[in-house]
Formats: sequence, C-alpha cells, structure tokens
Amino acid sequence: QQEDFFGRVIQREGVGSGVIFSSDGYIITNNHVTEGATTITVTLSDGKEYQAELIGADKDTDISVIKIEAVNLKAAEFTTIEDVKVGEIAIALGSPFGLQESVTQGVISAIGRDLSISSDSMPMVDLLQTDAAINPGNSGGPLVNSTGQVMGINTIMIVLILIL
Repeated sequence: QQEDFFGRVIQREGVGSGVIFSSDGYIITNNHVTEGATTITVTLSDGKEYQAELIGADKDTDISVIKIEAVNLKAAEFTTIEDVKVGEIAIALGSPFGLQESVTQGVISAIGRDLSISSDSMPMVDLLQTDAAINPGNSGGPLVNSTGQVMGINTIMIVLILIL
C-alpha cells in the first residue's frame, strides 16, 4: 500500500525475486520487495504459486525472510565473501520488469563498497559492486558465480553480501 500525492492510500502490485534458502520453504529477498505488502505470492520456476508469510525483515540491510509451505525445495548453495574476487564472473538472476527467469552477466567490479541510502537509515556496508545489469524486479534475486553459488542478493543496482 502506498500514499498518493493527495494522501489517499492506494494498492500497488510489485515484483521482485528471491533465493530459496532452505528446502522447507524459507526464502531470502529484499525488504523493499516485501515492505508494506498485504499479501506475498511466490511463483517458483515450475509455475507453482504459494502464499508466503513474512518471517522477518531489516530495513537497514534491505533483507527480508519469507516462508512458503513447501517441502523438498532445492536450496541455493552459498559461497563466502572470502572466496569472491574482483574480476570474477557475476551472474544476476531474477525477473526484471516482470520478465521471469532472466539472466545477465558481468564481473565483480569491487568488494567492500559502502552506500548511504538516506539520512534516517544506517549505511549499507561491505557491498559487492557488479556491472551485471540489475533492474527493477531483480531485487531480492541472487548474484551467483560461474559455479552457481550465491555471492549476494541483488538490491538497488548493487549486491548485498550475506554473512552466513
């Protein structure tokens, strides 16, 4: 829900991506994807749709965890930040502009970037920078290396590093 110019509350629909964290239905996405949502619908790559429950979110890191009632999902494999190198292939997965299952490729341009989004939030620190195209709808999706391991979560044209 959002407020328009005249102060009226209007319903808007948004699109984002996510990463299956565990086989029992926990999914990582961005806080700005789920923030203010009255319902969250997850569509998996096989076309199955699930209603999701918001488990937790953090505005300062722009991370949100949601859960769907599903089992035996294929969970993503993650790498550690110590294994990410500048110049490494970076593949951004997601649904930019609602175009499902899109892939773009670039390289890791820098590690450890800091970004202040607004004066009322904590700065985002130690981010990955990539030149892989990240557009609206890629938010919450994974940035993976050439072996398919998740290096970070795409957000506002940068990548968050998950500390696991």
